[in-house]
Amino acid sequence: MSESYLQFNFADRIGGSMFGKDTKIYKFEKIKRAKRAAMAANPGVVLIDMGVGEPDEQAFPEVIKALCEEAEKWENRIYADNGIQEFKTAAAKYMKELYNAEINPETEIIHAIGSKSALSLLPACFINPGDITIMTIPGYPVMGTWTKYLGGEVVNLPLLAENGFMPDLESLTADQRKRAKLLYLNYPNNPTGASATESFFSKAIDFARENNILIVSDAAYAPLNFNGKPLSILSLPGGKDVAIELHSMSKGFNMTGWRLSWVCGNALAVKVFADVKDNADSGQFAAIQKAAIKALENQQHITPAICAKYERRLKSMTETLKKIGFPAKMPQGSFYLYVQAPKGIQGGTQFASGEDFSQWLIKEKLISSVPWDDAGRFVRFSATFVARGGMEKEQEVLKTFAERLSDVKFVW
Repeated sequence: MSESYLQFNFADRIGGSMFGKDTKIYKFEKIKRAKRAAMAANPGVVLIDMGVGEPDEQAFPEVIKALCEEAEKWENRIYADNGIQEFKTAAAKYMKELYNAEINPETEIIHAIGSKSALSLLPACFINPGDITIMTIPGYPVMGTWTKYLGGEVVNLPLLAENGFMPDLESLTADQRKRAKLLYLNYPNNPTGASATESFFSKAIDFARENNILIVSDAAYAPLNFNGKPLSILSLPGGKDVAIELHSMSKGFNMTGWRLSWVCGNALAVKVFADVKDNADSGQFAAIQKAAIKALENQQHITPAICAKYERRLKSMTETLKKIGFPAKMPQGSFYLYVQAPKGIQGGTQFASGEDFSQWLIKEKLISSVPWDDAGRFVRFSATFVARGGMEKEQEVLKTFAERLSDVKFVW
C-alpha cells in the first residue's frame, strides 16, 4: 500500500516526511515497557512507582464540593476566555499572603490551562527566527521545544552539584546574550530538588535587566519548600520589571488533572501573553476556577499538609539511600530526590548511564525511577508513590523500598 500524501506534508519542525518513522525509543516509553515486563515476570509483587511526577492524592474535599456546586450553576456554562476576575483577585491575594508579592489583579495576572500550556505559548509572544531561549538541563523542555518550532535557538545551561544546581549565567557569550529573549528558571527545581535563594534571584534580575531578557520563572513547585518560607522572584526589588512567574494549582493543591495555573508579574508581558492565549484557547471552565478560589482561600491548611507529607517521605528515602552508599542529600523543595547513579554492582552488572541503572532498578528490584543523563549520571525518585491507606501504608512502602535495596553493594 502506498504512503498517504500526508506523510509528505508534515512540517519540518516535527520531522517532515520522516515523522513517525524514527525507531528510537524515548526514555519514558522504555520505562513503561520495563514496568510492564517486570510486573508480568513477578506476578503478585507490587512495583513501587517512584517515577510518577504528579500528586498521589486527590484535591481536598472542600474543593471537590465547590466544583460540584459550581458545575451545576447555569452562569458557569459559557466560555471563560481569559479568565474570571474572581480567580485573578484570589490568586493575587494568595501571592501576597504566601510570597509577599504585590500583584495587580487587573493588569498583572492571567490564568492558563496549566503551566505546560503557558510554557508552550510564551515563545510565540517573543521568539523570532534566530532568537535564543536560555533553558536549564536537566529540566522541563516545553518552552525550548516551542522555541525551536518557531525558528529560534535554545542554549542549555547545565545544573551541576558544584553550583548548587544553579545555572552559570556568566558562561553565556556576548552573542548569546544579545540574541536571548527568554531565560527559563524553575525553582524549587524539577528534577534536582534545589531551591533558589534571594541572592541568586537578585543576580538573575540584574542579568536580565542588563541584557534585555525576560525571566520566565516556573514556580509550579514553589509551595513545596522545605527551607522556610516559599520564595517568589516577584517579591524582590526589580522582579516585576524583568520577570513573569508561573504558578499552578497542581503540586501544592493536589489538582494536577484540573489544568489550572496563572501567569503573573510584568504587566506588559502578561498583556502579550493574554493576547496570544486568546487566539489559542477559550479559557478553563469557570467552575474549575471558582473551585480553585476555595483552595486558594484555604491554602493555610491544604498546602502545609501536602508539603509535610512529601518532606516526611523524602527524608526517609534519603536516609535509605545514604545507608547503602548513595551520595544522597535531602532536597530543598519539590517532591523529587535527585541522586547520582552508581557505576555498577560489586562483582556484577555495570551501569553505563543513569538510564541503565533505572532500567536495572525496574527489572531487578521492581522500583521505578526516572533517569537523567543530561548533566551527569543521575536518577530521580519521586515521593508521590501511591500509598492509599494513610501513614501505615506509607511506612510499609518505604520499608519495602529499603528492603529491596539492602542486599546490594554498589560501586561508585
